[in-house]
Amino acid sequence: MSLDEAARQLRSTAHDAQVAFDCVGLGDLERAHLHVITARTAADAAEAALREALARMSPEEAAIEGERAIAATEGA
Repeated sequence: MSLDEAARQLRSTAHDAQVAFDCVGLGDLERAHLHVITARTAADAAEAALREALARMSPEEAAIEGERAIAATEGA
């Protein structure tokens, strides 16, 4: 896994959390629950990618790859 994957999963987490929030406001609790589960799964995947990156990257490598990962997700 890479920081690209971590960034992608974090963006997915944020999206699903927002959808769940909106669903709560609409009273659609089943759909909110589904999106909370999806958000948690994406957050877990992001945590795994970051844990791996911590184990294998120097701070300098992380800064370079992290900048590239964010730029890539912004272009998506």
